[in-house]
Amino acid sequence: MRVLFVASECAPFIKTGGLADVVSALPKALASMGIDVRILLPAYPTLLGAVKVRAQLHQCDLPFGGAIRVLSGEADGQKLMLVDAPELFDRAGNPYVSPDGADWPDNSRRFAALAWAAASIGRGEVPGWAPDLVHAHDWQAGLTPLYLQAMKQPTPPCVMTIHNMAFQGLFDKGVLSNLALPQDRFHIEGYEYHGSVSYLKAGIVYADQVTTVSPTYAREILTSEYGLGLEGVLNSRSKPVTGILNGIDLEVWNPANDPMIAAPFDSETLEDKQYNKRDLEDRFGLAHEPESPLFCVISRLTAQKGLDLAIGAIPALLQLGARLVVLGTGDSALEQAFVEAAAEHPGKVGAIIGYDEALSHLMQAGSDAILVPSRFEPCGLTQLCGLRYGTLPVVCRTGGLADTVIDANEASLRTGCATGFQFCSATISDLTVAIERACDCFRSKARWHAMQRQAMVHPVGWEQAAASYARLYETLLLSTPSMSTEDM
Repeated sequence: MRVLFVASECAPFIKTGGLADVVSALPKALASMGIDVRILLPAYPTLLGAVKVRAQLHQCDLPFGGAIRVLSGEADGQKLMLVDAPELFDRAGNPYVSPDGADWPDNSRRFAALAWAAASIGRGEVPGWAPDLVHAHDWQAGLTPLYLQAMKQPTPPCVMTIHNMAFQGLFDKGVLSNLALPQDRFHIEGYEYHGSVSYLKAGIVYADQVTTVSPTYAREILTSEYGLGLEGVLNSRSKPVTGILNGIDLEVWNPANDPMIAAPFDSETLEDKQYNKRDLEDRFGLAHEPESPLFCVISRLTAQKGLDLAIGAIPALLQLGARLVVLGTGDSALEQAFVEAAAEHPGKVGAIIGYDEALSHLMQAGSDAILVPSRFEPCGLTQLCGLRYGTLPVVCRTGGLADTVIDANEASLRTGCATGFQFCSATISDLTVAIERACDCFRSKARWHAMQRQAMVHPVGWEQAAASYARLYETLLLSTPSMSTEDM
């Protein structure tokens, strides 16, 4: 089976969030099952610098002006296809936002070009390799199934995966005349959204199957609270949304041989985790206090992630004798609040604004617990890394957080299956209670170590998810007429 992934980012080449990790790790898991996955990405400068380009596969004019080349390459064990269009993608830094902090004004055209390239590959225009199925990820690839259908010829089935409903790719309807979009489908049952063009809605409406990244989030987005205006479209689909839980790359996230941490450890050598804690304390200028629980935050600093709640819980956390280290970037007000908290509580709170992959590994290895107080969370990956490193997650009971962390209630503690701490409502008071529960548990070393060991063996890899995607692909292929070579 040949599958084309279409996405705007892929770790380690270009990353702004969990989407990049999924697009990187899932193809590797699918490859182990004999599925040939190629990842189609924009040819950002960082990618062109990292990828060994092997050939130009295709060149064509875009129907809305300009031209693209499709290049093949390999890097980090991945088979890549790159949409080379310097006027669209030859820009350093964030792939979506200009240096002044505003979205690139031509984002509609940039990601329409990505989707057009995907549709062209889907209909067999690239010699030597044609996909049996196309898998589009998030709004940046949302026009892919629309362009495929608009070609009015046999094309492969298309899966659309929603990684976060909060990002929908909305553009003024003025782009209609500039992107070769079928104008007869610009209506409420098509890709129109309150007078605008919605790339994500296009993906939802015209894909053969819609998936999202956890079973709970799949149910949540059918409601007005989490559907963010698209719940009606999702509920009207003939095929329900499928929730398939994300995983993490177990080779990248492995405390037993992680080159980015101070001392390797596993569930049988948990005592060596303390060396990472000491190194982490040094990095953030904290005193060495082995008996004080050390909480961490590794996140985009936004209200969605509930980081304002974490700010509000700092006084109670410190009163409980715990400490906090923070790594992230995002809303300037939240950044400033964490910096001020660190200045106000030297030796107890540390904050680094920015992102550092190596430091994130050390924080997972050296912290005792990780705070993930998200108001909504499609899946979440940091809590999975926390489980893998015996850093017990404290999470709000929503989306994938509810699906991946087993709360330390009396029943789960008695049966030995608890892996973290859940709280019900995204409020400071509920988060504070969960932190207090974690601190109480930390004082019982036998119970804490038992939870750590259970967390570290909890399945967080991609094996189960990859098998679910493979079954989904097979079902779609069986229900979709195959393209003949004449169609290609």
